[in-house]
Amino acid sequence: MNLIFDVDDTLYNLMKPFEDTYNNMFGDKYDIPIVDLHKKYRKYSDEIFELIQHGSMTIRDLQIQRITRSLGDYGVHIDEEQALEFQQQYLSNQNKIVLLEGIRDVLDFAKEHGLKVGIITNGEVDHQMKKVRNLGVEKWIKEDDIFVAGGSILPKPHKDIFKYVEEKMDLDPKDTYYVGDTFANDVVGAKRAGWKSIWINRRKFAAPSESEYCPDYEANSDQELLDIIKGLI
Repeated sequence: MNLIFDVDDTLYNLMKPFEDTYNNMFGDKYDIPIVDLHKKYRKYSDEIFELIQHGSMTIRDLQIQRITRSLGDYGVHIDEEQALEFQQQYLSNQNKIVLLEGIRDVLDFAKEHGLKVGIITNGEVDHQMKKVRNLGVEKWIKEDDIFVAGGSILPKPHKDIFKYVEEKMDLDPKDTYYVGDTFANDVVGAKRAGWKSIWINRRKFAAPSESEYCPDYEANSDQELLDIIKGLI
């Protein structure tokens, strides 16, 4: 059995650095539901990242637009300087991320039972690898088994990255489970590639009713994730 993980909001709490940054810059000015704002921020980030892959936008555009558009949906308008300051503070807070304790238990279990473990994440290579190193996952996962999708390899949910990893790690797709938090990228991407999917849905989002794909398993907590993997073993 093989376990391949997403990074953002799967291995660590992605909202914590975002929430800390928002509270520091805007928390005393606006009353915006942070969970909803963060969901918009991730949506715009994914949309703009797709454009970056086609050369239509730059990383700087991404950094500016994902926060300006998210706040703009609530009638809050900030300039480019504020958007870039948000990005700098957000990056600083991301340096403080820690591996979720429940995920540590999952990785320990996988190691004890000899499971093959890896990572697939979308994003800019240096930025994502810095996060991975900050989380200290090298205790469980070899660097050669960590893959950042972008550049010459199409990112999730395109099946190319999954098939690329499948070949590099010599995985049997029928025995490979991709664990991720985002339905569109992680569940759909894995299923398109013929892999199994475990949706780690801690925020209990509803699955899109129009999707032709469904996860093989859904876990609403890290303990549920561990129980599912134990059951599969």
